[in-house]
Amino acid sequence: MNRMLALVSAMGAGLMIATGVAQTAGPPAPATTPATTPAPSAPYAGPSKIAIIEYEQVAAATNEGQRALQELQKKYEPKKASLEQLAQEIDTLKKQLQAAPATMSDDDRASRARDIDTKEKQLQRDSDDASTAYNSDVQDALSKIAKKLSPTVIKYVQENGYTILLNNTGQQGGLDVMWTVNGTDISQAIVEAYNAESKVPALPPSAPTANSRPRTAAPPKR
Repeated sequence: MNRMLALVSAMGAGLMIATGVAQTAGPPAPATTPATTPAPSAPYAGPSKIAIIEYEQVAAATNEGQRALQELQKKYEPKKASLEQLAQEIDTLKKQLQAAPATMSDDDRASRARDIDTKEKQLQRDSDDASTAYNSDVQDALSKIAKKLSPTVIKYVQENGYTILLNNTGQQGGLDVMWTVNGTDISQAIVEAYNAESKVPALPPSAPTANSRPRTAAPPKR
């Protein structure tokens, strides 16, 4: 029965943060140049100072986030009550069937068992649908807050001398780099150093092929 009450359990536990909020909300974009087009920069030689943030929890813990989640709980209270009522009805039917006299016919017993099974499946479907809708609303609400939170996060790490900002996603092995000081990403420097050591020449520029040449438009037919 507890397995079927995902929404009831989630809301009863308090303000819930939906799974995958971080992906939807989107942490601040790295301040460094994208890896696809690295810009040469002098390696950072200053002291390292690493900051870690639990981004989705921060968005939910703000006053704005708390209010948004509280409003969503109020929105889903009627659905929660409906699910609890159906769960109680199923529990009552099960107890009645267990307490039924041995003289009950097999057909009657089977009919009651089918009724219970039908209601349990309905509870599962309704609970899943409500949980999906609730989580989607949570993600949407927190993603809006996260977008407004990003400038505050970047400003804080810059003003307090941090060189790297990591996001603790709460998933297994989940520490994502959110922001770094220019020069701390050594990817391009390593590429250049290895190329110099390996002596492997770079590929020549691609020559245009016949297929890549622009075609002249055919003259209009008269």
